[in-house]
This record gives sequence, structure tokens and C-alpha cells, in this order.
Amino acid sequence: MHSLKPPLAMKRPRPPSPPPLSPASTKHTTPPPPPVKSLHPNTPPISSKKPKSHPKWVPLNLSQTELSLPLTFPTGQTFRWKQTGPLQYTGTIGPHLLSLKHLQNGDVSYFIHFAPSESAAKLALLDFLNVGISLAKLWEVFSENDSRFAELAKCLKGARVLRQDPVECLVQFLCSSNNNIGRITKMVDFISSLGTHLGSVGGFDFHEFPSLERLSAVSEEELRQAGFGYRAKYITGTVDVLQSKPDGGAQWLLSLRKLDLQEAIDALCTLPGVGPKVAACIALFSLDQHHAIPVDTHVWQIATKYLLPELAGARLTPKLCSRVAEAFVSKYGEYAGWAQTLLFIADLPSQKALLPSHFWDIKEKKSAKIEDSNSCNIDGNYS
Repeated sequence: MHSLKPPLAMKRPRPPSPPPLSPASTKHTTPPPPPVKSLHPNTPPISSKKPKSHPKWVPLNLSQTELSLPLTFPTGQTFRWKQTGPLQYTGTIGPHLLSLKHLQNGDVSYFIHFAPSESAAKLALLDFLNVGISLAKLWEVFSENDSRFAELAKCLKGARVLRQDPVECLVQFLCSSNNNIGRITKMVDFISSLGTHLGSVGGFDFHEFPSLERLSAVSEEELRQAGFGYRAKYITGTVDVLQSKPDGGAQWLLSLRKLDLQEAIDALCTLPGVGPKVAACIALFSLDQHHAIPVDTHVWQIATKYLLPELAGARLTPKLCSRVAEAFVSKYGEYAGWAQTLLFIADLPSQKALLPSHFWDIKEKKSAKIEDSNSCNIDGNYS
């Protein structure tokens, strides 16, 4: 076992502008101040509240090797970030509304649309992006032990695992059960709309994720009418259980970050609608359980093709799910969940179609160090 400890909306129409005041209505009154002209005409306007203005894109000091936005946000980790421009994604982290985009050289910059505190927004963003973990160092270790991963890493740089708020992550993956991305997104947008409106960017409304207290006021019937189906009872049931925790549900979920993986999985599985796969997703994407392996039929196919070929053709059972997870951890170590995430992304039709045709004939070798190569250009050229 090889281990590594790196250093550490539904679209809604934009509300119309209010009509200008007539001369009669302003007579004998102090004239209103002239409207502030945006210094960035290409940045979509925001609505609601009157946030502090932070009119600039700021370098995040993350290269494409450390973060690829197209390989991180639209690949099933979160359903709350929207593409609001070419290589630009917008979302909320707590009470902060931010956009991220790639510059022409591939580096990432960020723009604060609304934040109670600019410094707090940046800290929240860095935490959300898990920047304390060096993706390049992880990829190097994985590639030394897996020639196929080494080839993938050249083409799919920057597929990073996020560190989401556990409540937000939990509710999203309750929506994901036996569902497709379009429908999951609509459900998550509905839940999100119950929170405080922070602004609109690129035709999308963005909200702070609602608190458990706010969610507890939503009935199962309301969710069913909104199209949640049987998942409605799981969401309301889970909220009720979390609300009954002595120190509060949000704090209880955060405490799972300190447990061993299996303890965290077992605790999550006590919640209505949470099974081992959903629990593993929550553990990996929000609870610092970096070797959690969410096993579904897709991951099972990857495992039987490249890790456990002797099980090809077998029927996936809970016992075999555990065996698959063990195989990933045995090969990739304590950050196996990060390796599995890249392998999962590589097998998505949208990415698979772009990989070099010879790639799928690569045979496993004992060792292959990653090379600085630009032999393929998938999401690699941001110009």
C-alpha cells in the first residue's frame, strides 16, 4: 500500500430594471447619485442585496495542473456550480458568491460578486478547493504505480476533489439516488432556492444553501409536488434526525471528519435514504475521508477491467463492493478516492470520446513515471 501525505438554478429571467424617476417625482428632493458604471462590462450583473463591490479578477495561484474547472465542477461532485462563461463557473460557498475562470495560460482566477468579507471569502474558497493537497504530487505517486493512470494524468490534469459543506453535500447526494444529472440539478436548485438570495450571474440565480432549520420547515408533500418523488421522505426524514442531534446536525456531520472511514460510513448510514454508496460520496467530497470509494455499476466496470479482472461477469454485491474499495486502496493508498475520481471522469462518455484512440489498448505495467508531456490536448489549451 502506497501512501502520501502532501503538504499541507434553475435559470430564471433577470428582473427588469425599475423605470427612471420622472422630473416631477424628483422636484424639491435631493437628486439620486448617478449609477456606478461597471469596470468590467463582461462580468454579468448581480441582483438582490447591495454587496460590497470587488470589481476585479484575482489570481488564485493555482495552475491547470492543480485545478481544471471543467474536470472538477461538472463531473458529479457538486450540482450547485453553474457554467456562466467560457471556462468560467459560478457558485456559492456559505454566504459568498464567487466565479472562477481559467486564464489563457490555464491558471485560475476568481471574482467575488458578493461577500460579507473579502478575506473570509478567499479563505472559504481555498478550503472548498482543498488547496492544502498537492494534486501534482498525488498524481506523481499514483503514476509510479499505475502506467494507465500515468497516461491519463497527461490528458486529464487538474481533476480535483472538493471539500464541500457536509450538510450541502448530504442533501445533494440524497437527490442523486437513481437519478440523472438534469433532474438532480433541478432538485438541488429547488432546495437551494429556499436559502438567502445572493445574486444573479449569467442568467442564474444563486442562493446561500438553506440551514437545517429552514429545511425543517419544508414538508414532504411540498418536495413531492416539486418532483422529488420518494426522495422527499428521505430528505425530510434526514433533516428531522439531524435536528434532533444534541449539538445540532451540522456539528454532528462535521465531527465525522475526525472518525475512521468505516465509522463515518456507519454513522451516515443511520440517516434515512443513505446507503453505502451515497455515504462514501459524502465522506469523500465533504468529510476528509480521502480513501473513500463510492462503488456503483460504473466504478464496478472500471474495477473489473483494470483492477480485478478475475471478477468480470460477476454480479455486484455488498461484499464485492467492499472488495472493490479495498483494491483501490491497496493500489493507490490513503488518497485512493482521488485516484478513483480521475478514473471515473476518464470513463465518462464526454471525456472518453476525446482521449487518444490508442489509449484504451494500454496494457498495465509495473511502473511508469509521469512525464511532462503534452501528447494530448484535452482541456489543456485554454486559449
